[in-house]
Amino acid sequence: MSRIEELANRYRNHIAAPWQRNLAGEQRMIFVVYAPTHERKLRARLELFEMATIESGHKWKSFDFTQTFARWMSRLEYKEVYFEEPENLAIPLESEFPYFAANELRKVLTGEDVDSDTVVAVYGVASLYGFASVSAVLKEVVRDIRGRLVVFFPGEFENNNYRLLGARDGWNYLAIPITLHNGVND
Repeated sequence: MSRIEELANRYRNHIAAPWQRNLAGEQRMIFVVYAPTHERKLRARLELFEMATIESGHKWKSFDFTQTFARWMSRLEYKEVYFEEPENLAIPLESEFPYFAANELRKVLTGEDVDSDTVVAVYGVASLYGFASVSAVLKEVVRDIRGRLVVFFPGEFENNNYRLLGARDGWNYLAIPITLHNGVND
């Protein structure tokens, strides 16, 4: 069995268990943690997670962050200036982009077809790296999670600490981790 299939089985076991309904938004998040080198394999096998969700009686909705930065950048009035002088992009990146990314996700989380029995699956979070922290974006949407938010996270989870792409200092988060090795990902 491949590592992605094993993660899907662990996810299946978790998502099929009865859901507590009175949890805070931070506790409604599930991080499926895998090695960044497995990103393409995971994307090719997302249907395993979708099938596990549907078979357990829940609905599935997905959101991909991959094109979010490009959509944001294309809307900027001074985008040509930023290409000529990228250092000028620092302030809008810090002050505007995390909120834009959060609002893109919020549109899915608050859609008419999303309810307390829906899993919203988020992938492509590595494309936020260098532009916005995943934790800052998720912090903006915790109140909008109706069912469960599953974040496919290419990185590491160790000692209750998540590290995106293994390249940054991580952050401690209340999300439920699904890993291959009980708290340590490979």
